[in-house]
Amino acid sequence: MSPIDGLIIYIIHPLLNLLWFVVLAGVILSWLISFNVVNTSNQFVALVWRMTSAITEPLLAPIRRVLPPLGGMDFSPIVLLLLIGFVQGYVLVELARIF
Repeated sequence: MSPIDGLIIYIIHPLLNLLWFVVLAGVILSWLISFNVVNTSNQFVALVWRMTSAITEPLLAPIRRVLPPLGGMDFSPIVLLLLIGFVQGYVLVELARIF
């Protein structure tokens, strides 16, 4: 196994999986907050919301600049999830095949 294979298999791919779940958790939490199912005055909810926002906002902001909200809906998390899937399914596989 080459060092690139090890990097992809043991570091990059699991980090992208974790990022995928963080984006999904942020989307679900934003829905729960907007429909008043959970309250951000709860310290745990506020902590999770700040963590997911801190991780995902730097990645979502460039997408939001290109893709504005359409009809009040923010599609940037969907685009980010598709990009993560593309990187995992195609780019990392091609990198492993090259090296």
